[in-house]
Formats: sequence, structure tokens, C-alpha cells
Amino acid sequence: MNSKLTVNRSFHVQTRRNGSKSLADGKAPTKPQGRVPRITRLLALAHRCRNLVRDGVIINQSELAHYGQISTTRMSQIMWLDNLAPDIQEQILALPRTVQGRDAILEREVRPIAKTHDWAEQREMWTRLMSRCCIEISEST
Repeated sequence: MNSKLTVNRSFHVQTRRNGSKSLADGKAPTKPQGRVPRITRLLALAHRCRNLVRDGVIINQSELAHYGQISTTRMSQIMWLDNLAPDIQEQILALPRTVQGRDAILEREVRPIAKTHDWAEQREMWTRLMSRCCIEISEST
């Protein structure tokens, strides 16, 4: 009656933030290749900052700049990204990760678009920028 019992189970070693390790069920999640483009991170930051000001956590952009240890001019440049048309913001947030080299779209190239108040004009400027940067635009409008 001494038969061998074999249990097959998949697991992976998970490392926590504090450096400790533990066993977790299933296969390890795959880590995406490349990095999120800077313009995407800045747009997300602009959304976060807008929410902080709207909710009254921070008084104004000047205080945000102080806590972020950047100039008020730079904070204004970041906050301008929040003025982009919603479809342009969606496309920026959906930009592919940068695997090697520099980002396809730089923030300084988007600044003039963000300063424009007319969304139709913004869309035209965005289309021209995308054609220069050789990135395909998904036509959602």
C-alpha cells in the first residue's frame, strides 16, 4: 500500500515591496516591455493635479508647483495638457510603450495644441503632428 502520490501545481515566487518573498498561485504575471511615454505620464499627472485642486486638497497651481518642487511656469505647462480635446487625451493615454530610443511624441510638440482653445483646431494640429511622427491614429470621430 505504499504508492507514491504526485501533486502538480503551478506557482511563482512573488517579491513584495519590502523585499520579502512569498509563494503565489499560478504563473507569474508578465511584465510589459518598454516604458510609458513621458507625455502619457504628464497627462495623467495633469488629471491628478486638477482633481487635487478641484477637491480642495491643494489651493492652486502655485501651491502644487511648490510641493512638486518645480516652477509655476512648468506646472502651468503640465496643466495645459488638461485642456486638450477628450479624444486627443484618449489617444495620448493609449500611446504604445517606448521600447527603445526616444518617445515618438514629445511634450513640447503638444504644448501649442494644448494652448489652443478650439477643439476642432486642436484636432487638425494633432493630425498634422501624428502624420509627422508616423503614428497611426485610430479614427474614433
